[in-house]
Amino acid sequence: MAPGNAGTAQLAHNLDISPTDSESLAKTAKTRAIELVIVGPEAPLADGIVDHFQKTGMPIFGPTKQAAQIESSKVFAKKLMHKYNIPCARSVSFAKYNKAKEYIQQQTPPMVVKADGLAAGKGVTVADSIPQALEALDDIMKAKVFGAAGDRVIIEEHLSGREMSSFAFTDGTTVVPMVAACDYKPVFDNDQGPNTGGMGSYSPPHFYNQNLDKAVKQTILTPTVKAMAQEKRRYQGVLYGGLMITKEGPKVLEFNARFGDPEAQVTLPRLKTDLVDVILAVINGNLDRIKVEWNEDACVGVVMASAGYPGSYKTGLPITELDNLDKDIMVFHAGTKVGSDPGQVLTSGGRVLTVVATGKTIAEAREKIYANIPKIYFDGCHYRRDIALVKRGK
Repeated sequence: MAPGNAGTAQLAHNLDISPTDSESLAKTAKTRAIELVIVGPEAPLADGIVDHFQKTGMPIFGPTKQAAQIESSKVFAKKLMHKYNIPCARSVSFAKYNKAKEYIQQQTPPMVVKADGLAAGKGVTVADSIPQALEALDDIMKAKVFGAAGDRVIIEEHLSGREMSSFAFTDGTTVVPMVAACDYKPVFDNDQGPNTGGMGSYSPPHFYNQNLDKAVKQTILTPTVKAMAQEKRRYQGVLYGGLMITKEGPKVLEFNARFGDPEAQVTLPRLKTDLVDVILAVINGNLDRIKVEWNEDACVGVVMASAGYPGSYKTGLPITELDNLDKDIMVFHAGTKVGSDPGQVLTSGGRVLTVVATGKTIAEAREKIYANIPKIYFDGCHYRRDIALVKRGK
């Protein structure tokens, strides 16, 4: 694992190498005779780590740099969807601040303001007023809070409906949908506060059915993979669609070029087929020869975050009681590191842990989570208490 954390240290050998240092990673993989490389985060995909490894002949799971643009450039993704009639929100992109400002002032809220590039899930503002939209524009294009990701901005219509995440494995030709999930971006209960990379999720969505599954595959997932092939950007890996289920049907909010978290943490526990078999089939281009099966259990995950997140926060705080949880509870580490004392786990990020449980129903899985989360402690930790509350219509 590179760079790894306190959780992966229990399962694997952590390497002190940046995920974007393709050359060092390739050399280390060769030295250690690694037989399969799986890319988790978006930054190395956007930088072209898959292209680099493919030149060495080493099997690697994920889209190439050209294909990963479906996530690394929202402007590219929008142009693709408009060109191939993939349902999405109407939008306009701008490279000049004054033009974007002028456009916003002529619109009727609500509207959505997005940084073009990668912003760790935080570059999107749903603005309920013109001043709020202009503030978001200032942050993106003037203050450059997301760096070069804010060189261009997208302003799009606000879609109403139910939000959900849809996923598919694809080898560039065959498209195999995964189970769907719902995630929660705002930091506080009742969808209050700024957007984060995700504060929790659950699978399956209570409103998801076979008709919706069919519509998502036929109007979004399969056409997108075909469109990428048409554009000479063969897409292999996981295609993740953030969708809004509107009265007119499912529409794309954004695409990701990877599993994504915390959704991966509530979808992969439901996978019955060996994940490595699926990944190899994707890499080898024979996904049509494998049957991907899922269990019927529901799965819920709640993120435990640092005080201050998604703004500034302290790190290096001890985490205790991780060993005192019920046996069927899974804890996925994100912002953690190994301390100087044996067995010590410290915080090292904004989203620190995701606590996950499965159950026969969403309610059963949710009950397990919220019975165990209070046992875990680090100073200032906070989490949403309304994850997977179906009555919220989420």
